[in-house]
Amino acid sequence: MRLVSLSLLLVIAGSAFASSARGSAAPAQVPPGPDRYSVTIVDYTKYFWWMIRWGEDEVECYIEVDHEGLPTPGDIYVDCGEKMYDEWVAQKPCKEADVSLCKGFYLVLVDSQPAQKEISTKLPPPIVQVTLENCTPVYTSSTSICEYEPILVLTGMEPLADYTITGIEGLYGEQSFSCGPVCRLKLPVTGEDIFTIQFWAYSSYGDSSQVFDAKIRVARRDEGNPDQTFWYVDVLSSQWAGVPIATCVGAWGVLPPIGGPPPWLSTPTQSEILGTEVPYNYLAANLIRGGAVDATSCVDGGLLPDGSASACGMEVARPAVNAWQNQFDTIILNVAKDTGVPAHLLKNLFAIESQFWPGNSIKNDVGLGQLTEHGADTTFLWNPPFFYQFCPLVMDSRECSKGYLHLNEEQQEYARLSLISAVNATCENCPLGIDLERANFSIGVFAHTLLANCEQASQVVWNYNDRKTPDQLEISYEDMWKFTLVNYNAGGGCLATAFELAAEKKEPLTFEGISPYLEPACQGAIDYVNQVSSQ
Repeated sequence: MRLVSLSLLLVIAGSAFASSARGSAAPAQVPPGPDRYSVTIVDYTKYFWWMIRWGEDEVECYIEVDHEGLPTPGDIYVDCGEKMYDEWVAQKPCKEADVSLCKGFYLVLVDSQPAQKEISTKLPPPIVQVTLENCTPVYTSSTSICEYEPILVLTGMEPLADYTITGIEGLYGEQSFSCGPVCRLKLPVTGEDIFTIQFWAYSSYGDSSQVFDAKIRVARRDEGNPDQTFWYVDVLSSQWAGVPIATCVGAWGVLPPIGGPPPWLSTPTQSEILGTEVPYNYLAANLIRGGAVDATSCVDGGLLPDGSASACGMEVARPAVNAWQNQFDTIILNVAKDTGVPAHLLKNLFAIESQFWPGNSIKNDVGLGQLTEHGADTTFLWNPPFFYQFCPLVMDSRECSKGYLHLNEEQQEYARLSLISAVNATCENCPLGIDLERANFSIGVFAHTLLANCEQASQVVWNYNDRKTPDQLEISYEDMWKFTLVNYNAGGGCLATAFELAAEKKEPLTFEGISPYLEPACQGAIDYVNQVSSQ
């Protein structure tokens, strides 16, 4: 990701936005950052304990606690020190009739008193929201299009009553700027390049927000009509409040092409646009076997000896095949909007993986996206938020809170198999042997699985390219998605080996440059990626 040498201009629009551009040097003071706490005095009962050795009368340690029940090991460590703590946790229970024969300590509650203490609570900090003026969000392309010169608006927001934002400051390269509670910045045209600004807000509370940044690209296009100019603006920032950025951009730092991604990586506004009429043979055969299609008019019953659909079977099954492959479109679109995973990508992936038949395959891969145990492992390892969301559905929440990596092997296996079961729509007592409710649920699971593979693919790029990120290496958005699909289909090991071998030959970091170095056992991923990206 290259930085461009262009200047930001503060836009002054009346006294409400009275601002001044300062010199080229950085601000004299580093913003202090959030520093706000609320102190509350609460009433409680203080308990006093003595720790005494068995068979002795001398008090070895005085313990004060703010809770009912015995002092915890932590209480003993704090008040009695490490040596007595070690002895306490190692000692065995006293079972002697004559307690003087026991080793170690016992505890005695000697008093309790009402008391007060201060409780410190961290308060929400000020933030800066980033929006655009003169621009319209284009949700299908995850970009913004502007009929007039785009203005970046930084708005300071103070969550605490009785306090206000006093000003915003920032940096663009070595150029600093400052303004009131709202900054309006005229954006330079950058073409394919990207520039970064930093910004923060000051509050009358006496502190500031943290330092935020935004990576911005501004491209000017006439779309074939020189009398009508448009600006395409893409903003990558944690504070961005406009059109959601394309998925995985946060992991890669790579923006989609100007104007939006290619069709196979886009999300339409209506589910009908996802509709297809592809004559899937595997799907037709399953519908015939399940009785959803009456193929008695076919001499062969609609099926060939190998179990696939015959030409006659394909013909009579066509209406049912069309209806079946499109029944998931509304949910695919909703999941795409919720997760950011492109709807066309999800639909294409399901088409190639399972032909929309969400049961077990011949290879024992499972569901619409053909999940394996290795795939479930990748999902949990590289998408921790999804693990914490799914795990409590099948395991004790206290165990889940440890995180996937900190579960024991048996628990990890149970979690993986539970995820596979959750996407397996095979059902003996359901119509056609398929639980459609479970199939619908699985669409979200596969979206999160793709997000996990985004993260792992980014790590592979980092590992085998001098610890540089995809944006630093100027890998395209589309190529990163293709690498992600290799990771999904063949595994991270296949992708890593290909990058390692290609790096030795200094090959370009494109799918065409890397894919020839996939090992023989992994080369099926080439056709897989080409099929998914050409649907």
